[in-house]
This record gives sequence, C-alpha cells and structure tokens, in this order.
Amino acid sequence: MSEYTIWIAMDVHKDFVTVAILKGDQPEVEVVQLSSDLNRIRRFFRKLAKRGPIRACYEASGAGYVLQRRLQTDGFHCQVIAPSLIPRKPGDRRKTDRLDAIRLVRLFRSGHLTAVEIPGEEQEQVRTLLRLRLAHKRETKRIKNRIQGMLLYRGHRFTETKSYWTKKHRAWLQKLCDEFTDLFTLCLRTELEHLEYEEQQLQALDAEIDRYAQRGPFQAVVEALMCLRGVKTLTAMTLACEIGDIRRFASPRELMGWAGLVPSERSSGDLQRRGPITKAGNSHVRRLLVEAAWNNRHRMGATLILQRRRQGQPAPIVAIAMKAQTRLSRRLNYLRERKHINVAVTAVAREMCGFVWAIMNAAPQLNS
Repeated sequence: MSEYTIWIAMDVHKDFVTVAILKGDQPEVEVVQLSSDLNRIRRFFRKLAKRGPIRACYEASGAGYVLQRRLQTDGFHCQVIAPSLIPRKPGDRRKTDRLDAIRLVRLFRSGHLTAVEIPGEEQEQVRTLLRLRLAHKRETKRIKNRIQGMLLYRGHRFTETKSYWTKKHRAWLQKLCDEFTDLFTLCLRTELEHLEYEEQQLQALDAEIDRYAQRGPFQAVVEALMCLRGVKTLTAMTLACEIGDIRRFASPRELMGWAGLVPSERSSGDLQRRGPITKAGNSHVRRLLVEAAWNNRHRMGATLILQRRRQGQPAPIVAIAMKAQTRLSRRLNYLRERKHINVAVTAVAREMCGFVWAIMNAAPQLNS
C-alpha cells in the first residue's frame, strides 16, 4: 500500500454520483461518474482503499446522511460539508457537476471546508417529526388565509368578536355553509374540511412530540430549557434536536453565529460598517429564539406556570433561568426606547442564545 492519502469529493444526485479524486499532493484530478447505488459506491471505495487511506466528503443536501453513515460503518472517513460555508470565487460563472466535484476536492484537501454535525438516528427522526409539524402548521395558516380571502371577496364579514377562529367564528362559518347552496359554499366547505384534517394532524403530532420529550435522551435537556421564559415543550424539543451536542460550541458566541443571530460586518481600516444579522445558520433555531424573545416585553415577574416548570430542577439551572428572565426583560425595555421593536427583539434573542448555551451545558453534567 502506498503512503499518500486519497482525497475524494462527491457531488451526489438521485441517480448518479460524480466523484473527484486527488492522490496525495498530485495536482491532477481524476473524475469518475458512478450510479447512486450504495453497494456500487462501497465497492468503489474498497477498491481505492488498497492504494492508501481515504478521506471523503460531500455537500449536505436532500441525500441526507445515509451515504455518510454507510461509509463510516465500512471504516471510511467521510464528512458532510456545509454548502453555505464553501468558499466561492465572485467571478466564477461556470457550474457543472464535474466542476463542483473538482472544486470541492481541492478545497477539502486544503482544509477550507466546514463539516456539519451528523445527528444520531433517533435525533434525526425526532427532527424530521418537528419539521413535519412545522410544515402542517404553515399549511394550516395558508388554509385560513384562503378562507378569509374567499369571505372578503364575497362580502362576508365577521363582527361578533375581534378575533377570528374562535368558537363563535367557527359557528358563524358553519352557519354560512348551512344557509347557502351555491358553488362558493362548496368551496368554503371543502376548505373547512381540509382545515379540520390539518388541525387533527397537528394534534397527533403534538402528542407524539410530548411523548418523546419525556424520554431519556431528551427529557433532561427539555425540562431544563423549559425553565426559560417563552420556552415550552415544542420550542425546547426543537432547540435540543437542532443544536444536538452543545459541547461542539466552545462559547456562546459560536452558537450565536451558528444560529445566524450575529450582525453582519464590512469594516476596513478605521471605517466600521455593521448591518443586519447574517441569517447564515439554522433558521429553525433562529426563528424560535426570536419568538421566545418576544415574551420578555412584559414585566419580569415569574408566572405560576413558569414556577411550576422550575420545580424539581437543579439550582444552577434555575439560577441561570432567573438571571435570563431579569436580564432579557430589562434589555428589551431599554432597547425598545432607542431601536425599532424588531431590532430590539432580535438583539434579545441573540442574548437568549447565550443562556440556552449555558443551560444545555449544565443539564447533561447535572443529569449524567
């Protein structure tokens, strides 16, 4: 067996995989196209392994982590690369599968790529469940908007209460369906049936999420995160599954940057320019932290429900949560007098990210 390392980058598609190979320090790149069959790829790797140790990678995409896990099981080193962090030349206007694989393998050998964290299989399944729940929630909102548009177009206005989708509002919608028999009523009835189905699916998914939140690997972290104001079961489960192992972030600033909550910057010399947040990270975590930060606009006294969630939790975690409650509430009230409310809430979400980091670091140690 030779001494040099074999560097491999794969551009993965549904039907085929474009493989770029670099042997040691050689500049020439060998490009091979394979079928997407896992056994075919495994045989290809076993054949190459006879020439030297292999280090492989491919971009994170809809292909998931199946290929990485299979190669890792066979004893091959394989990483999944974050696409948003791949260096790109501004003037490069050419893009093909072959060129993508060649660029990727050269950057991989030079150490300019950033690998993503590979979740465990159970963590990935729960993450899929949470994202499916979000998809159904968005579909429910779209259906409600369509119904409101249909009613507005026909001149039907609900004036009994200020809020929509209450019991009175739904009874009013049902009354409309009973009074008329035209095609508009057929469309309205169809949308209402679709809405009822989506709401039933949401209830079933919420029940499944609650069940997983009370299981071993998630229970300690979820209950600890729920000590924070604005964080309940769904938010805590999403944070736990999306962030994963908190120890991969050496400091709260790294977690803030990963969530895309840090300001963008274009500074040079004595001139400093800072813009809006980068949004270059996990959008699910960023969205939930911003939503949770809105709860700090009220007075900082703990409610009875929040006190009950903190019962039985270790004292260090409760102390972090109480410090966050005082700090974030004061910070938001201070910033909202000087900044737009959305800017203030985003800044508070960034600080809340630091308290999440502290609690998740404390929870495994106290419950191990």
